[in-house]
Amino acid sequence: MDAAVDPDALLMLAYAHGDLAAFETLYARHRGMLYRFLLRSVRDPHRTDELFQETWSRVIGARSRYQPQAKFSTWLLQIAHNLMIDGLRRQRPLADGDEAEAALATVATPEREQPDHTLSEFERRRSLQRAIEQLPDEQRIAVLLRLEQELSLEQIATITCTGRETVKSRLRYAMNRLREMLSE
Repeated sequence: MDAAVDPDALLMLAYAHGDLAAFETLYARHRGMLYRFLLRSVRDPHRTDELFQETWSRVIGARSRYQPQAKFSTWLLQIAHNLMIDGLRRQRPLADGDEAEAALATVATPEREQPDHTLSEFERRRSLQRAIEQLPDEQRIAVLLRLEQELSLEQIATITCTGRETVKSRLRYAMNRLREMLSE
């Protein structure tokens, strides 16, 4: 990715050369988006605060090595995602192949459908939020990145360090599951 295309990448490069105001601008632009993503992903305010701080610490620590190979926001979300995954690995043992397959088989993917035309817009959004919170971690993260951050499959694949087809599958499963939960 060319830094000339992404103004945030230019800010990060300026920060790498000592421009503290550039970092302040980046932080102001992305703090809300990053915090919401983390909170909706881990669903624990204390853990969200820790991950939020650690993500920005990693950005600061990586400033001299930063290379704009993707949009800055994609790079930032990838750091946050990797920290979440590292935390999950420390918290619980990894599922074996059969357990993972069974968990994936129970999930589905949502498309922007209206669950019930009689519900208010607020009730529909809240129902969707509750349904998204019930998805398995990998699917919930993919859905949040797609619906809230409006990222492409390729960007989600980069952030989650998975293949494009894996992201597509996670979204499909999640969308189907969301449709089922919203129709109940």
